[in-house]
Parts: sequence; structure tokens; C-alpha cells
Amino acid sequence: MAEWTVYMLLCADQSLYTGVATDIAARLSTHNAGKGAKYTRGRLPVTLVYQETVADRGAALKRELAIKRLPAAAKRRLISQSAHDRQQA
Repeated sequence: MAEWTVYMLLCADQSLYTGVATDIAARLSTHNAGKGAKYTRGRLPVTLVYQETVADRGAALKRELAIKRLPAAAKRRLISQSAHDRQQA
């Protein structure tokens, strides 16, 4: 069974994009090739700034929606905390 990831991208215009994927590296390449989501096509290049592994597709979609509903400041805190946690590991 595929492992699902919820991710956030930082676009060239400093906006954030949230999505889900089973192969995050391939999805990032697709975005940067201009063949990903319509939102990111005009905001290239994009950089992966957050990722979170979840149990299944349903959980990924629920988490994606929850993140999308957060205010921008809360999303940036989530990114910052994730980066801090990775540095401590």
C-alpha cells in the first residue's frame, strides 16, 4: 500500500501551496516542470518546505483541508516548527 504525504510548497511569489502525493519527489518535479497544479504553474520555481506522512489517502485529504484552512501565519509556524524538529533529530 502506498504511503501518503501532505506537503507544502513555497512558491516564487512567497505564497504557499498545499497538496497530497504518494511520491513527493516525483510530484515536486512535476510542479517545477510546470505540469503540476494550475496554482503553481505561474509561481515557479517551488520549493518543498513541509511534509507530513499520514496513514492513507482519506487521512491525507482531511489533513490537507485542515492545513488549507489555517491562516498563513499558522502555516508558517507549522513549517518553522517542522524545520526546528528536523534540526533536533
